[in-house]
Amino acid sequence: MTTHLVDAAWDRIDHWLLTHAPRTFATLAPPARDEDIRATERELGVAFPPDLRASLRRHDGTRRGPEALRFDNHDRLLGLRDLVEATGFLRACAAGLDEEAAEGYWLHGYVQFGSYEVTADGVAVDCDPSRPTYGAIGRFFDETGTDFGTADSLGAYLTRLADRLESPGHLAPVVFAGRLIWEDPSGRLPEWDPTDAPLPGPDAELPPLHLPDDPSERLKVGMLYGLEELGALVATLPPERVAEAARKQARRLAEETGLAAYPELAEALDALDAGAGVPSPDSPAILRLRAVRARAQARGDGARAMAAVELAHAVRGSAYRAAAEIPTIRALYAPLWRDDLHADLGNPPLPPAPDDAFWGLLRNPAIDADVYATWYAEGHCIQE
Repeated sequence: MTTHLVDAAWDRIDHWLLTHAPRTFATLAPPARDEDIRATERELGVAFPPDLRASLRRHDGTRRGPEALRFDNHDRLLGLRDLVEATGFLRACAAGLDEEAAEGYWLHGYVQFGSYEVTADGVAVDCDPSRPTYGAIGRFFDETGTDFGTADSLGAYLTRLADRLESPGHLAPVVFAGRLIWEDPSGRLPEWDPTDAPLPGPDAELPPLHLPDDPSERLKVGMLYGLEELGALVATLPPERVAEAARKQARRLAEETGLAAYPELAEALDALDAGAGVPSPDSPAILRLRAVRARAQARGDGARAMAAVELAHAVRGSAYRAAAEIPTIRALYAPLWRDDLHADLGNPPLPPAPDDAFWGLLRNPAIDADVYATWYAEGHCIQE
């Protein structure tokens, strides 16, 4: 096997994490004991490949949470206990399949050592020495089963991870607040047409933007989930700080997508900065954004189509929505969007990522957390 690759790769991964992402490094568990490794093999009825044993002797997985070490496919590295639980679950799923269906789905010797966690998907290693794929790495998808074309060995798989940390390619290892996050931005936005097209009339057949009658409509908590600790900041900072960040985020988005070059939108952004009132749904700025969205959709430019919608909300004064939704659009092409949002919020200290209890205790009239408040009152929100 390739245990020398495992140790060399972990040396590189540990060094990179300790240097760049210490919070993620701190989630790595200490080495598993040899007797525990052997006991787990007996419990599962398999023979771990030497590479898996060598990796477990370096780190017995990583603890759960947003800081955890994840591979570049977003699977969390599992330790012995989680590995048994995940593998047992997939065995139970395959138990009801006939022999032919189970062959391409999940076989007894497969062991899941990385989990996507949101679904049952994850990365697996074949631990049956009687098969030619013994020691190979595969990816399990709930709908299609297991494909062992990922890597020839765990040593090779970990080496690839070290390479991608040290020499980023399309997938970008981003560090925010000391933790590793994998981003997959598309890069630069495509070039677009000049911005001197005539403004459409109010009767033009254009897709609606579904703007609320009241720009101060309460924000659903779900819109803040993807922001994690930044979502907690948006939910708890003073409204004027959120409004300032929303204006800065709107300006960033308009400039990066080229929409700030439209005079109607430039004027609306200036008016927003000056607190000069809310444009009506048939104002020049909103008509322009409706036209931009229609044309962007026709060209398959999803980023600009979404930007048009969120800029319409922003210039009409939906500060909380702008602060929550504009970052998700910028994430399509700007890997450091978290740093930008944190700066626009004033770089305050970051709280922990919010859990259900956080939302249950939130008392912000601009955010609709009523369901969580009810759950909390009934004792369903458990703070970890």
